[in-house]
Amino acid sequence: MFPRLFEIGSFGLPTYGVLVATGVLVGLWISVRNAARQGIKSDKAWDFGIAVVLAGIIGSKILYILVDWQTYAQHPGEIFSLATLQAGGVFSGGLIASFAVAAWFVRRHQMPALATCDAFSPGLAMGHAIGRVGCFAAGCCWGKPTHHFWGVTFTNPLAAQLVGTPLNQALEPTQLFESAVELGIFFLLSWMLVRKKFDGQVFGAYLFLYGVARFFLEFLRDDPGRGSVLGGAMSGTQLIAIALVVAGGLIWYMRPSPKVAIAAVAR
Repeated sequence: MFPRLFEIGSFGLPTYGVLVATGVLVGLWISVRNAARQGIKSDKAWDFGIAVVLAGIIGSKILYILVDWQTYAQHPGEIFSLATLQAGGVFSGGLIASFAVAAWFVRRHQMPALATCDAFSPGLAMGHAIGRVGCFAAGCCWGKPTHHFWGVTFTNPLAAQLVGTPLNQALEPTQLFESAVELGIFFLLSWMLVRKKFDGQVFGAYLFLYGVARFFLEFLRDDPGRGSVLGGAMSGTQLIAIALVVAGGLIWYMRPSPKVAIAAVAR
């Protein structure tokens, strides 16, 4: 809709970048506040959050390039092109990279792993919700053509030029759907955080809920760059979503029994 907030000469401020940066800052602020309530020092929480955000940015770009490797292999210079740098990347790639760096960070700094992930899960959901509005503004991550009343028609030629958005046809507003889902997840996780019964409860819920939502939202997506598996039966992102659901379910399944938790408190 509005790929750039404003232009001055040859300089244009991308709406996507502004909203993603806003999402990162808001998400980090929420996460650090939650971490303090979990007994985690604020300085460590900030360092953890910044490391995870950087990993997420790099990971999303790497997977974005890998799923369209045939194109980039033929035109390697496109890897560092403005279009690639401005593209949002693949969120699942950023999520995996963030988890890997998070695991390394908490181990190195001897932080409570699951409690830390619990504290950061609501902020991650909120940051993602804001970022998806940025996707909508840029026109990326678009949906399939639709005749439903909620269909959105993009008309800005800049969106087509930068990210290939189809113009002048009604599309499923998948960006807004995912933003709304993530916002709902944020409120649910925030409610759970102050009532949790075991470490990992909030994090496991996030993995499960987002994995389920993303799996079904993928059926409405029509933009390229998410890969395909099983002969095209599902996208690579859907396979990752299934893995998230399984991981979240396992965290809940392996939670400590009430008797073990009571014994630990008694000690």
